[in-house]
Amino acid sequence: MTGLTKEESIRYNRQLIIPEIGEHGQEELRNAAVVVIGAGGLGSPVLMYLAAAGVGLLGIVDPDEVHMSNLQRQILYVTGDISRPKAETAAKRISHLNPLITVRTYPVRFSRENAAELLLGYDIAVDCTDNFASRYILSDATRDAGIPMVYGAVSQFMGQVSVFNYRGGPQYRDLYPEETRTAADATPSEQGVIGALPGIIGSYQACEVIKIITGAGEILSGRLLQIDALNLRTEIISL
Repeated sequence: MTGLTKEESIRYNRQLIIPEIGEHGQEELRNAAVVVIGAGGLGSPVLMYLAAAGVGLLGIVDPDEVHMSNLQRQILYVTGDISRPKAETAAKRISHLNPLITVRTYPVRFSRENAAELLLGYDIAVDCTDNFASRYILSDATRDAGIPMVYGAVSQFMGQVSVFNYRGGPQYRDLYPEETRTAADATPSEQGVIGALPGIIGSYQACEVIKIITGAGEILSGRLLQIDALNLRTEIISL
């Protein structure tokens, strides 16, 4: 399918008039397939913005149900969604936002055993997990699959964004060697997070995905963006 429909031209008008996107970029978005690992605090804005942008195929991997404590930051869900499966509920919501896209759900825990199968057919994987173990698995799997991993992490008021395994660039293990992580590091949820921060970091992740797909701008490969929302400070660190 080539050329945009009238509905697409209207829906995506504000993107189409951006010189770095244009009709060609929009067609690239429509033809892209992106899998999002985790449909929680980071996954919520990532999925909403990628769906709104017109990414043609979105995959959602998440085994959990919606809990009341999620609602402080996981803006895909409402009170009536409590106890419902996240993947299915998220898919329904973003399909309502943009019925022109296709959404696939995988209500399973991302693991070393199923990683290759879950990534099959996707161009980009977005890390919206909340633990080091899953990120190591995703980094290794995306490296093996030859696709980039768009990384995001949040804790309290601090957030990070980077892109790994992009055109031979650094991988997640280059940022955090596995031997430096302890069992206690794998429970970041106990540290808490201000609700707006996943929205900020997830939006950066979505933007990086759009840039990778359309070829616009400079990708955060080999660089780590750190945001201190408490003191309104940002920095970019070379990896």
